[in-house]
Amino acid sequence: MPTPTPEPDAQRTAEQAAQALWQRDRASQALGMRLVAVRPGWARLAMTVRPDMLNGHGVCHGGMVFALADSAFAFACNTHNESTVAAAAAIDFLAAARAGDELTAEAAELWRTRRNGIYEISVTNQRGERVALFRGRSYRIEGRVTQLEG
Repeated sequence: MPTPTPEPDAQRTAEQAAQALWQRDRASQALGMRLVAVRPGWARLAMTVRPDMLNGHGVCHGGMVFALADSAFAFACNTHNESTVAAAAAIDFLAAARAGDELTAEAAELWRTRRNGIYEISVTNQRGERVALFRGRSYRIEGRVTQLEG
């Protein structure tokens, strides 16, 4: 099924909120994540697994995979320009990621009310193999992510 094209104003809001959030997100930047794309209620981030991200078994530390999924979750939640944080999250690790793997986390809004939302995040490698499945519950707090331009 094709993805619906968002209304121009909603898309502009998503992009501006994501850029403002990205500017302040030192953790995602430090891990080498890249904000690839956003739409209202949706975000895609990517990250290359570095040698310093490996655990004692020589595979990507689960916390790094979780961090990528959590960041995609955060960006998807905040695309409506309503300050939103995580209230709960769970992850299932499905396959190992290794040094040099290019991981992509795609977050999609499944359900959203005035205060809460449910998001599903799929993390895949460069071969399209699913590495993890993450589900997060969001909670809306006071404030906006950014002052919208134009």
